[in-house]
Amino acid sequence: MTHLKEGDKAPIFKGTDQEGKAVSLADLKGRKVILYFYPKDMTPACTNQACNLRDNYHALLKKGYTVVGVSTDSEKRHKKFAEKYDLPFPLLADEDRTIHTQYGVWGEKKFMGRIYDGTHRTTFLINESGVIDKIIVRPDTKNHTEEILEIWK
Repeated sequence: MTHLKEGDKAPIFKGTDQEGKAVSLADLKGRKVILYFYPKDMTPACTNQACNLRDNYHALLKKGYTVVGVSTDSEKRHKKFAEKYDLPFPLLADEDRTIHTQYGVWGEKKFMGRIYDGTHRTTFLINESGVIDKIIVRPDTKNHTEEILEIWK
C-alpha cells in the first residue's frame, strides 16, 4: 500500500474541489489536515465515513483541523454527493490519480475473489508543519472522527 511513513513530509498535493476551487496542501500550511482517501461517492461505506466527519465537523474545526476528502470521482459527482449529504468540506477530484499516486493509495485490491485496481481507504493526519503524524489504514467508517480525536489528543 502506501510508501509513506509516519514522520515523513507529506507530499504537496493540489486539486480541485466540488465547487471548482483549487485546494493545495501549501495553502493549508500551519493547520492540522485530515486528508482522507475513499473509493467512491454515494457508496455505503464512503457515505458513512463522510457523514461521520460531517456530523462532527464543528468539533474538528474547534480543534483546528481541516478536513479534505479525495477520490477518483469527478467534480460533478462530488458536487452531487456533497449536496445530497450536506458535506461542508472539500472533496478533491483526482480522476487522473495524481494525488493517489503521491500518497501511495492506488493499487491492487481483492474483493470476492476478483482482483482489480482501486483506492485503498486511508487517512493521513498531517500536522501544522506538513509532516504526517499518523496514517490510518482501513479507518472505521462509522466512527472515523472518534479515531482521529483519540489519536490527536
